[in-house]
Amino acid sequence: MVHHARTASWVALAAATALVLSGCAGGGTGGDPTDVDPEGEVTPREISWLLSRPADGGVITAMQKIADEYAADHPGFALNLITTPDRPSYIQKYETLAAANKLPELFDTDATPFAQKLAEQGRMVDVDLLLDDLGLADDYREAALNYQRFDDGSLYMVPFEFQLEFFWYNKDLLAAAGVSVPATLDDFAPMCEALRAKGITPIALDGADGWPLERYMAYYPFRQAGPEYVQKLKTGEAKFSDAPGRAAADWLYGLGQAGCFQEGFSSTGYADAQAQFTSGKAAVYNIGTWELGNLATEKLDAGVRDSVDYFTLPTLPGAVTADNEYVTPSGIGMAVNAATYDPLVRDFLAFALERYPAEVAASGALSPTTGVETEIPASATPLYSRAIEQAGDVGEKIAMPWDTQLDPATNTRLQQELTLLVQGDITPDEFVSTMDAALTENVGG
Repeated sequence: MVHHARTASWVALAAATALVLSGCAGGGTGGDPTDVDPEGEVTPREISWLLSRPADGGVITAMQKIADEYAADHPGFALNLITTPDRPSYIQKYETLAAANKLPELFDTDATPFAQKLAEQGRMVDVDLLLDDLGLADDYREAALNYQRFDDGSLYMVPFEFQLEFFWYNKDLLAAAGVSVPATLDDFAPMCEALRAKGITPIALDGADGWPLERYMAYYPFRQAGPEYVQKLKTGEAKFSDAPGRAAADWLYGLGQAGCFQEGFSSTGYADAQAQFTSGKAAVYNIGTWELGNLATEKLDAGVRDSVDYFTLPTLPGAVTADNEYVTPSGIGMAVNAATYDPLVRDFLAFALERYPAEVAASGALSPTTGVETEIPASATPLYSRAIEQAGDVGEKIAMPWDTQLDPATNTRLQQELTLLVQGDITPDEFVSTMDAALTENVGG
């Protein structure tokens, strides 16, 4: 049922996308993307932010507080938060509004081909220039900005998060199976087999959402060929049947054959997958530091609390990326609409972006900037501080999540086919053949 609903939404989305990408979305932008300090008075009014973030999450909580502070000194100002946390629904709304030239002052987007087209049409403010003009450019973590950049290096989104994605593991369960932390990606399948032999679920996976399994698809190519492979894949310059894609398909098929994921993983949701790990039933769980509050504090079940540790993405022999280069996302970025950019928007952003880091750091989260220190909660285990400190040792290359890179139709098909591949319902040959056909249809057609 989910797939049918999504298919219908992607049809509507494709129509909207075609409007924008064919240049039929209307006239000029009404603004200069490089004019980051427009002349004129700051006249308070309501501005809107179209966003895809949890309504009770740290970003919205901090920005609402900051907006209220700004409004206190600027009567008539209000920040209208238009929230759609469900990412597929959000993308449909955002791209439909873009096609109709009805995007608000601020809007969330990943560094997708669609967003790059908007930037090329002059519809987004140049964030490199904006941060430089505000005197904030040097405050941001290089990795946080790089995650938001398009493949050509240009920057049109502001990061509000910084996360590190780890493999959390239960030391006692690995010891019971006589295995150690995987030194390479090729050690995953043998580790899973040893855990299975002891009656232990090797890896807890949220298979219902698609993107967690898609992360695994990104790992082998990132180590073997670097971030360039997915960049070429999304433009049709590379194929799934090329060596990096084929190696990934073989590896994932092997994970399935080794029983790495729990039975019924394809229908297991986010909370249930996490519960399998936190209850001590699964040995490994791949998730980001946004879950530190649940994995590295006294919230974690006392029975497993002292057994939990983490390792970063294992490497491969001859890897072209460094050990400290893995998935280090700065979340969905915020773009600034060039058509509605005026002295008020600039003044509010100057106020908000200067205050935001301290707010987010006080919440116990990593800031996308380096000038503030994350406040470690009183309930934290030693793992919390270690994970935060890990952010100081992150390389330049980022294993970009493929769900933020590929076009919606290819991405949806990939998630479906990956499930079939890991379940053993299709072979690696069938997988790459099907995905190459999907890529040709959606990108190269």
